[in-house]
Amino acid sequence: MKIHNRVLILFAHPALQKSRVNRAMIKQVRTIRGIQFHDLYEAYPEFDIDVSHEQGLLEANDVIVFQHPFFWYSTPAIFKEWLDLVLEHDWAYGSKGNALHGKYVMHAVTTGGRESAYGAQGLNRYSMRQFLRPLEQTAQLCGMHFLPPFIVHGTHQLTPAAIAQHAADYRQVIKALRDGRFDFEDVSEYPRINANLSETLSLTEGEQHAR
Repeated sequence: MKIHNRVLILFAHPALQKSRVNRAMIKQVRTIRGIQFHDLYEAYPEFDIDVSHEQGLLEANDVIVFQHPFFWYSTPAIFKEWLDLVLEHDWAYGSKGNALHGKYVMHAVTTGGRESAYGAQGLNRYSMRQFLRPLEQTAQLCGMHFLPPFIVHGTHQLTPAAIAQHAADYRQVIKALRDGRFDFEDVSEYPRINANLSETLSLTEGEQHAR
């Protein structure tokens, strides 16, 4: 099997034992060939992040997936610490900082709020893409391409069957990123990459067969 992209999943959840959805998602992707899974809380329980090791992981991969719950309209604490330490000036950005240029970034986010709660008329007033703008700008500053997020909404109310379906969709997305099956320009403005997923992937497959 030819692997088009090397994919690194950086995972951060401080209470994984309580998360039905993230456990199911992890189970679906950890065994995918060509995927590197890295649990930040497991690796750094004291937040003593090994900067050179993390930079090496980023350099060795083409697509970086940040999987995390959506905490207070942001990320878990270790992810902010990771950003502050790992994305160094003149390595990730700045006049000499081109180590990450051309790589792709996607956030895989779980949130208790329903999809209807995110938007101008919803409880949270802003869309998820708007809440992720600082992370999108971080990627832009580092010369990276920011992909629409994979989002699982309403996690508290999901049935086991619904969780299993979201986890299977996540596996499909990760494999599609690895295999180069997404037309990144076509999906760039999607509110989430798992919107109309089967249609998007079948269209992409059709284009590849037509070449």
